[in-house]
Amino acid sequence: CNMLIQMANKEALLSDVFYALADPTRRAIIGALGGGPASVSVLAAPYAMALPSFMKHVSVLERCGLIRSSKLGRVRTCELKPKTLTLADSWLAEQRATWEARTDRLADFAERLHKEDLKHDKSTHGR
Repeated sequence: CNMLIQMANKEALLSDVFYALADPTRRAIIGALGGGPASVSVLAAPYAMALPSFMKHVSVLERCGLIRSSKLGRVRTCELKPKTLTLADSWLAEQRATWEARTDRLADFAERLHKEDLKHDKSTHGR
């Protein structure tokens, strides 16, 4: 039962992460934080939006665990939480491996069919 709860929590977290990453502004924030921690004002500078609107993006990223922020005086600084990104990357790697295995099997099948066709052509034209 505990294992099922953990799996359900992981699935919910993955859904939240991919929801957060679906937005180009939030992806850009993650990209900017790849260079290290930054203040909200620095992160918000490139965007033509009000600070409260920008903070909604920061909140989405914080809620799903992609970033954390801390406030010192009047400055709120954000930083990446790589463990959550690693979870998403691991899921993507699993999917990639599954699809690569499927395409490898399909390529093998196509190659076998091609060889059979060549054998058939030689046997019918070689008489």
